[in-house]
Amino acid sequence: MSIGERIRQQRIKQGKTQEDIAQALNTGRATIHKYETGLINNIPPDKVLLLAKALHCSPAYLMGWDENDYMFSLADNIMPLSKIKKVPLLGEIACGEPIFAAEEYDSYIKIEDGLQIDFCLKCKGDSMINARIHDGDIVFIRKQEAVENGEIAAVIIGDEATLKRVYYYPQENRISLIAENPLYPPLIYTNEQLEQIKILGKAVSFQSRIK
Repeated sequence: MSIGERIRQQRIKQGKTQEDIAQALNTGRATIHKYETGLINNIPPDKVLLLAKALHCSPAYLMGWDENDYMFSLADNIMPLSKIKKVPLLGEIACGEPIFAAEEYDSYIKIEDGLQIDFCLKCKGDSMINARIHDGDIVFIRKQEAVENGEIAAVIIGDEATLKRVYYYPQENRISLIAENPLYPPLIYTNEQLEQIKILGKAVSFQSRIK
């Protein structure tokens, strides 16, 4: 269970709304929604402390740590960092025209342990800007061979890779890869062309580059 799922579960158990929790944290309801849905994964430690207080639970519970490891008392302004894991950064993926897919481990990115993420890719281009994914952003991918229509996925086309929304029409034996920028036309593949299409995985999160 992710931290967002624990926040939502505890909020419902306490009979509170997202607005109630937002007021306790002096933030907006949209931020609490992003916490619960995982759109914001790295919740600042001070916010976790406030969340725990508002939800009448311990920070250790929200973070998914073993309560037995935290029987001692921490000062209000001190909190251990969340457990982390490393996922490989597999070079670049095109947000525009497909680019050659060289599956080389560029480096590793540290993320919160427990997130269902298998690898990440650095985006190149501007075809996904209307989905708030920009050139240089890191997109985190969960490995799976199929996605629901309209979901954003990392897709291999022959020896090339791209990031697009995927729409599959089995009755027409057709797949459409749609950009989030009207300057880029859909990439449409049918019949035997589908043999060269492979979905690497579903995009589940992204991290904007630091400017």
